[in-house]
Amino acid sequence: MSGDRAKLNKVTIVEVANAAGVDRSTVSRAYNQPEMLRETTIERVKTAALALGYLPNAAARALRTGRVQNIALVVPDLTNPFMPPIALAAQKEAENNGYCVFIGNADENPSHEERLLARFSDQVSGAILVSPRSDEAVIRDMASRIPLVLINRDLPGIPRVLIDAGLGMAMAVEHLAKLGHTKLAYISGPTQSWANEQRCRAVFNAANRHGVQCLEIAAGAASFESGMKLIEELVTTGASAFLAFDDVLAQGVYFGLAERGFSVPGDYSLVGCDDVSGLPVLTTVSSQTTQAGRLAMELLIKTLESGNMPDICELLDTKLILRKTTDKAIGRI
Repeated sequence: MSGDRAKLNKVTIVEVANAAGVDRSTVSRAYNQPEMLRETTIERVKTAALALGYLPNAAARALRTGRVQNIALVVPDLTNPFMPPIALAAQKEAENNGYCVFIGNADENPSHEERLLARFSDQVSGAILVSPRSDEAVIRDMASRIPLVLINRDLPGIPRVLIDAGLGMAMAVEHLAKLGHTKLAYISGPTQSWANEQRCRAVFNAANRHGVQCLEIAAGAASFESGMKLIEELVTTGASAFLAFDDVLAQGVYFGLAERGFSVPGDYSLVGCDDVSGLPVLTTVSSQTTQAGRLAMELLIKTLESGNMPDICELLDTKLILRKTTDKAIGRI
């Protein structure tokens, strides 16, 4: 290999950034997203790169660093509106740092989740698992083979970003108790979901604190159809308010009640979670999905570049968003 070629392979994006007087992400954008920069900035970056002999090529980067610039993002259900904001934010952060994202949809199937990561493992440097459904032992085995960051799964020892929806759900219970509701029903989501376990626990603990009865109705899949199918069971519980695992389930319940002649909030109050529904009137719990996606990718890139997997847990708060699907319990069924 010639001296010039060796120089090309040794120059880093940080050196180019320092020479051009810009951030590392600006150098990446100059090549991958030039439309985001001024022409003068692009010219300054490329002039510095040319002088240093920087080669912005995926193969050259892989040769220089010993790893590819690809990252896997595996989600349980890409059709759930909770997932796209996470994926978009993660992809944007990756692109700003010169990485490419491969997205895999596990179809709420732990075995499929494992197969996807196994297939990606030879093509990526690391992976983000969003709300993984696999057993803890399986995830820890994955983490021993490839750098991982988790979103909404709390496994100490693995970097993770957790959206604390339990806080917002507890606020929802307090809100309903103040409105006079004495019996609630929590509509639970996927049994393998850490978020479902967290939300269910928060609802029941808050109900106990406020002296309110609460029962759980299992929906299974977090889908509009599942919510629609639960109406007969819900209306026979004696509960005057329902809290759903997520907005998709809540939306199904809302339209299922309307189809049977019930009014929300006239007959029943209803609260969703995640603030991603296409139902503008729904009272729900906020969810920092964009922040979660960005932070998870940031954590993974830091892990890849440092060579260490820190035991970091980023906790994102949530809050109750009051709209038009809750009301006083006076005069209810």
